[in-house]
Amino acid sequence: MGIKQILISITDEETRVALMEGRFLSEIYIERKAAQSIVGNVYLGKVQNILPGMEAAFVDIGEARNAFLSADDVTSVSEYIEDTKSRRGLGLKKNQAILVQVSRSPSGSKGARLTTQIALPSRYLVLVPQKDFVGISHKVMGKERERLAKVTTEIKPEKTGVIVRTEAEGEGKPTLIGDLMYLQNQWTRIQRDAKKSTLGTVIYREMDLPMRIVRDVFNPSYKQILVDSRDKHNEITSYLSEVEPRLVKSVHLYRRKEPMFKRYKVYEQIRDALKPKIWLKSGGYIVIEETEALTSIDVNTGRYVGRTSLEKTILKTNLEAAYEIGHQIRLRDIGGLIVIDFINMEDPANREKILTEFSNALQQDRAKTEVVEISRLGLIEMTRKSFSTGLLDTFAETCLQCEGKGFTVKKMPVES
Repeated sequence: MGIKQILISITDEETRVALMEGRFLSEIYIERKAAQSIVGNVYLGKVQNILPGMEAAFVDIGEARNAFLSADDVTSVSEYIEDTKSRRGLGLKKNQAILVQVSRSPSGSKGARLTTQIALPSRYLVLVPQKDFVGISHKVMGKERERLAKVTTEIKPEKTGVIVRTEAEGEGKPTLIGDLMYLQNQWTRIQRDAKKSTLGTVIYREMDLPMRIVRDVFNPSYKQILVDSRDKHNEITSYLSEVEPRLVKSVHLYRRKEPMFKRYKVYEQIRDALKPKIWLKSGGYIVIEETEALTSIDVNTGRYVGRTSLEKTILKTNLEAAYEIGHQIRLRDIGGLIVIDFINMEDPANREKILTEFSNALQQDRAKTEVVEISRLGLIEMTRKSFSTGLLDTFAETCLQCEGKGFTVKKMPVES
């Protein structure tokens, strides 16, 4: 895998964060000053329109476009929203005040997506104040999972939900209590500010991109953070001094004249990741195509002809592809439905090997994924919750000539 490090580069126009594994780029995030992410922000919204046929509503949160609130995301009951059980449909009315959190960024012509279930994250815990449960990260296993569940149940207030994050692994009760108190104070401030704010006002802002990465990703497995902004370097070290003092020594100010992303060849790897075809070491290749409904990934043997049998040739290609697809999904931050067409194999045991290899590749992914077992035809269906709009939307734009179709229509013959 290679030495892991985080590169943070800040300019007047944008902030860029790259996660590196050795010389290779594993994740890349861009946040432009003119279009900063609003995911995680909490607003006192105003219901503008109710669509009974869609079981949804549009809510004014003070942004350029009204945000979308589905009935499935109306899950909480508070003084800012009527009891959904007492009325049919959404349980909302026009011009009603409602406390909401952004769960998905605006994209294209679509506004942001909202939820009424507020979730406030910190380094070790996530507070879900309008629920009553204890959740543990699926990456925490065995006795440690049992220990954290027990400790969290002991310290959490009644009628309050708490999710224990992966970073809490190995942490003691005092640390978790301190984290929980910090989150409870945040929730108290949100409730207080909501009562005196006007509709369409942001009540709570999520951390900016670099601080989210430090909070959610940075741990002792990373050798270092390099940051080329003195102000951001100071902000990061100040934050870590409070929550994880042992990691402060791993944060370094980048002082070279050569731009950081040029030195580490980040943009070269981004350009490669924007291509639909990715070659494998053996000579096979995969093709990634994104559509409005789903992302399809096709595996081909290409130039690889193998040495012994067709089944072994296909198995080797599929195994290489399984690893590379896991890497590309992370790098491109592909979200939604993904369908992978591996080359069909006759032996069920070989199909199981592919599924295992692909599952192992996804273990490196921070995003929530759900994989359906491989079919007899070699298809894997999966879903993934992305962190951003994706690499393609960030660095590319629709071709005006072909309108994104990848071809232009020939001139039709002129009728005589």
